[in-house]
Amino acid sequence: MSSAPPARRPVLYRNGSVYSPADPFATALLVDGARVAWVGSEEAAQSLQDSTMDVVDLDGRLLAPGFVDSHVHVTETALALSTLDLAGAATLQELLDAVAGAAAGGTGVVLGSGWDESRWPERRAPTAEELDRATGGREVYLTRVDVHSGVVSSALGHRLPLGGVDGWLGDGRVERRAHDLVRAAVLDLDPPRRAAMHRLALRHAASQGYVALVEAGAEQVAPFEDLVGLTAMANHGIGTENPLPRVVPYRGELVATAAQARSVVERFDTALGALLGRTVERHESLVGLAGDLCVDGALGSRTAALRSPYADAPDSTGDLYLDAEAVAAHLAATTEAGLQGGFHVIGDAGMDVVLDGLDRAAGLVGERGLQSAGHRLEHAEMIDPEGIERLARHSVTVSVQPGFDAAWGGPGGLYEQRLGPVRAAAMNPLADFYRAGVPVALGSDAPVVPLSPWETVRACLEHHDPGQRISARAAFLACTRGAWRAARTPDPMQGQLAPGTPATFAVWDVDALMVQQAQGTGASWSTDPRARTPLLPALDGPSLPVCRQTVLDGVELFRSPGF
Repeated sequence: MSSAPPARRPVLYRNGSVYSPADPFATALLVDGARVAWVGSEEAAQSLQDSTMDVVDLDGRLLAPGFVDSHVHVTETALALSTLDLAGAATLQELLDAVAGAAAGGTGVVLGSGWDESRWPERRAPTAEELDRATGGREVYLTRVDVHSGVVSSALGHRLPLGGVDGWLGDGRVERRAHDLVRAAVLDLDPPRRAAMHRLALRHAASQGYVALVEAGAEQVAPFEDLVGLTAMANHGIGTENPLPRVVPYRGELVATAAQARSVVERFDTALGALLGRTVERHESLVGLAGDLCVDGALGSRTAALRSPYADAPDSTGDLYLDAEAVAAHLAATTEAGLQGGFHVIGDAGMDVVLDGLDRAAGLVGERGLQSAGHRLEHAEMIDPEGIERLARHSVTVSVQPGFDAAWGGPGGLYEQRLGPVRAAAMNPLADFYRAGVPVALGSDAPVVPLSPWETVRACLEHHDPGQRISARAAFLACTRGAWRAARTPDPMQGQLAPGTPATFAVWDVDALMVQQAQGTGASWSTDPRARTPLLPALDGPSLPVCRQTVLDGVELFRSPGF
């Protein structure tokens, strides 16, 4: 007969700063099991402390709700962490030199990711011929930073083969169906390797202060069994000895009826239940059929669907993968099945399709039914004020990536290259979403942008358009409480720290704490101490907070050496 695990001792954190709506000036917090038992002052902590508790001296550090990334690809993030990182290549030649160095050792396909030709003086992708010369004829696959296109060497193109496949451009570049075929062939991982990749990415996320990741699964991203195995590992400990951040599973699979939607969920539950050896409860299952269910592609790859042609490709308006009828049927089906539906959509023509589909879906299931489903859109980078109002009317959440603006916004950036200055200026209207009452959750789309939560918050403060900047507090809430709510967490208290809430938080080394507004936003009262606004790290300097500990429901996921 096995004995029950010993009960965890209460843990008292003190001598720091605690981000809590219950007490904006709190310096201490008591964890008892999976819940916060108390939040308060240092003086009260002194009288509360006794021999039954473990005590952690925060030494001035910040203890705040743990981050949730609202759009991640875990396996691809692990591949980016474990293969050739090309994000730092400043020229085409630097990329070719890095690929040549990687090819000099090892065997198999040379894999790399993160290159962005919009930053190079050449402004073009490497060709298959150039990759052949750099590697001596090795098989090579390098995915572009947006993961919607890539380049392959001649040897890999011939082996698959890609000739005649939609999206094979003949010079080594691959898009659409050709890119999907390359990814499926090259990234066909056996179960042990796939599990190792999951552990790598999840542990890395925990070290960055993330307590949960929203996995935007889809067949073109990773096979169905990848999402099942990832959920089993992260949420149930299958295949790992150490606790990991939670995964919120979405499957980007198009359906036309409620029966089809339920069938996808049943398939997931059956597969997950086989790993767990029991029946899967509803709260353990798929949250929705959303994520990277693509209406269009990406701007960097010129596959996002535009109303008018690309500024740097006048013969192209991108690609539409779904029409309004399919969008409406999917949203109606998921609504009737009690699931969230949603789509990846970036271009303005793609958004037109989604908005038309939302209107049609409201006609099928009723406006109130559509609103209650809590559908969500990923990215939503190009949308006009009228479109934002329509999203608000339908109660649609947007899951957006401020890091995209930091990487590609502003004069001379990728947005301006692809769209011209007028259209580029209106990208990623964060403040407009807030003003219209559209719920916002924030993420990285890792590996497109690295898992770095304070970079996400800082990008909101430094948006290229001052009129679209939001405060650090608004951004932080969208990365914590707002992200949990967007993913329909069954615990409405998740994402905040107060007595009775889940003990889910991270501890940070910080240089300074303040109430930080984006320049030209906010009101004078909001930075006045009498407003009792909780403090967050100052993000206007060169360094960002460093994570020292991450805790989910009272269980430690990460602890840095020396803490």
